[in-house]
Amino acid sequence: MALIPAGSFVMGNDAGRPDERPAHRVTLAAFRAAVRPVSNAEYALFLSATGHEPPPFLDDERFNAPEQPVVGVIWAAAVAYCRWLASRTRLAFRLPAEAEREYASLGGLTGADWPWGNEAPSERQELREIAHREQPHAPGAECVNGYGLLCTADNVHEWCSDWYGADYYAESPEESPQGPRTGKRRSSRGGSWRHQLKFNRLSSRSSLDPSFCYNDYGFRVYEEVEA
Repeated sequence: MALIPAGSFVMGNDAGRPDERPAHRVTLAAFRAAVRPVSNAEYALFLSATGHEPPPFLDDERFNAPEQPVVGVIWAAAVAYCRWLASRTRLAFRLPAEAEREYASLGGLTGADWPWGNEAPSERQELREIAHREQPHAPGAECVNGYGLLCTADNVHEWCSDWYGADYYAESPEESPQGPRTGKRRSSRGGSWRHQLKFNRLSSRSSLDPSFCYNDYGFRVYEEVEA
């Protein structure tokens, strides 16, 4: 886990897609974020301990390497994993709010499109192998950000706790926004190995029906920090 300090940032991008507008200031309390998405090896401990139904892609050799991010986890199962981990560790693990995910992915940078700054992924030699992969990959230092987080713009989409609202930014509060009260889709962030373009800008938003099970959807745990 990496400590993400309390602070303010401008969430969204007025030059981005309509659901990234308007860019607006958000203030967050400190929290911790896992350095990498939950892996198959980590998720296997949860399955063994709880008898929870395994995701459907674990029999496919493209998706079952121990250090790869676990994929095919529906939103409720990701929440169940966080609760199980919290019960075992007595730490307040959970999914992130969408604002926390964007803030953490910036790694302390201001107004950056990518974890490393504004240089396009195609211009970075160390990312060329990732740009041609057709499966998730074990996270590595080639895409680390300033907080030490890996793969915040690539690899797999990561579930957030919020309901998704395309127009939510117009009414978002400044202090610790949690998303709309209700909705049909849950927010997610990050890039995807399955897309033609593997990297997503840090302000770029995505969403999915929480009951859907896709082989490019995983999650990362976050943790409350006592004030």
